[in-house]
Amino acid sequence: MSDYMIETHNLTKKYGDQTSVSDLNIHVKKGRIYGLLGRNGAGKTTTMKMLLGLTAPTSGGVKIFGKPVYGNEKKILPRVGSLIESPGFYPNLTATENLKIFAMLRGIKDPRYIKSALELVNLPYQDKKLYSQYSLGMKQRLAIALAVMHDPELLVLDEPINGLDPIGIAEVRSFIRELCDVRGKTILISSHILSEISLLADDIGIIDHGRLLEEESLAELEQKNRHYIHFTVSDSKQAANLLKTVFQTRIFEITDKNNIQLMEVNLPIASITRCFVENGLEVSEAHLCEDTLEDYFKKVTGGEGIA
Repeated sequence: MSDYMIETHNLTKKYGDQTSVSDLNIHVKKGRIYGLLGRNGAGKTTTMKMLLGLTAPTSGGVKIFGKPVYGNEKKILPRVGSLIESPGFYPNLTATENLKIFAMLRGIKDPRYIKSALELVNLPYQDKKLYSQYSLGMKQRLAIALAVMHDPELLVLDEPINGLDPIGIAEVRSFIRELCDVRGKTILISSHILSEISLLADDIGIIDHGRLLEEESLAELEQKNRHYIHFTVSDSKQAANLLKTVFQTRIFEITDKNNIQLMEVNLPIASITRCFVENGLEVSEAHLCEDTLEDYFKKVTGGEGIA
């Protein structure tokens, strides 16, 4: 049995001459949240549609629960819950009435499944409020309820926090985290919102122009992010000489005539600042910095930010 709930091998999708996804190899581990991170149009939704058999790959393969999806759809897909784009809920029906229709289509006869799904996302069971009266956050929570109603082992969620206000985002984030931590679900979630993925995911895959550029745990990625002490001084060359002679370090970078970055973050900032001042330097800034996930994304994609 594979350690991975989802594994792709050189997964590729072409539309004519255009390649939407190219040789993608992702590995989603059991009981973890995997964040597929990329700009809009990077190939995230196409990837998820191929995982779920909604569109056929041009080449390459997909394994879910250690078995190829194609040819085993009837065994595999009932164990998967998904949210790809917005589900077609009826605006003139309540949440419970909408879920009853989907339950009938899925062959779910026990109403407890509907009740527990709504309770999980903090929506009332048999409420009179119509779907058309729901806020964006409530609509998104109902979509997640639909995805989890049949108690799947694996969830595939495409941009589940897209378009939500900060309160809605926080609510949906806590539901998703609870699904993993308390209910033991494995979750693949896509997003272009870096700050949210960094709060939510255990593992991250960075996709850009259909290619997977990086795949690792969030902890590993955070270790790669640079930590440094930033100094703004009257003469960065003189500051560099003092770092070499007094503090015996050459692990720094002069960014311009007034700014210098010291990568040895364990050196005492107060002692260095005092040394600079005692040697006639003016120090206007001295603080510890660390690159954000946004900085790292720019570095690996060689381009602009994600938004």
